Amino acid sequence: MVKPQQTLTQQLLRYGLYGILTVAALVYLLPLWVMLLTSLKDVEEIRSGTLLSLPGSINFDAWGKAWSGACTGSTCEGIAPFFVNSFKIVIPAVLISTLIGALNGYVLSLWKFRGSELLFGAMLVGCFIPFQVILLPMARMLATLGLANTTTGLVAVHVTYGVAFTTLFFRNFYVGLPKELIAAARLDGAGFFFIFRRVVLPLSTPIIVVCVIWQFTQIWNDFLFGVVFSGSDTQPVTVALNNLVNTSFGGKEYNVDMAAALMAALPTLLVYVLAGKYFVRGLTAGAVKG
Repeated sequence: MVKPQQTLTQQLLRYGLYGILTVAALVYLLPLWVMLLTSLKDVEEIRSGTLLSLPGSINFDAWGKAWSGACTGSTCEGIAPFFVNSFKIVIPAVLISTLIGALNGYVLSLWKFRGSELLFGAMLVGCFIPFQVILLPMARMLATLGLANTTTGLVAVHVTYGVAFTTLFFRNFYVGLPKELIAAARLDGAGFFFIFRRVVLPLSTPIIVVCVIWQFTQIWNDFLFGVVFSGSDTQPVTVALNNLVNTSFGGKEYNVDMAAALMAALPTLLVYVLAGKYFVRGLTAGAVKG
């Protein structure tokens, strides 16, 4: 009789846990639901209804205006040009920081040298430096290099700040790789880059996915670097969204603001929906050695 009671208790606890998680998920997703409903209403319906009321008729006019007609400061071209700017920043910054992190992690884990642990510890400090601390030195550096207010300058900023994280991810992953693979390749006469390209990189898919998702999310959602280091023509979509929300001619169009916010968040949402399970697998890969 003990075993059935224990089984029943475990089932009740499991269902209770699922219920709590379901409620928490619904509460967490409620703002997103409100934004979606608001973006599908016209201004009059927003003012006369409630936040959770369904739209009387689905209207995508706010989405079209947010994309190509809303005013973001002195220009009224929507967020489309700034959407393109964000991709111009994100794609090269993610690729470069991931590649540099992979090389750093490869060296610091499999080709150790005197002082490598000290160097790794120094790089970790970069993970904990607040953004605000580096604004003035970074601005001086970009001005000196002639990269101020440019997309290239923003790419350089994000690569510089992201390398510490990607190095940490790759180094911790490579520590769990079998050392016998590297030793065997070296005995066969393989060199540094040959081993990296033919032996290590094919085993690195999980951690590469982690770094790409991490960097993509951090860079796409960044506002501080974008507002400080970009010019009027190189602003990322997060800065444009802020300008759109704070720019008003006549009445406030909450539906346009919500539609623009959803479009700005859509790329990161898609990345997590499509590759979320690989992100979790990559984080746990190599966590247990042997």
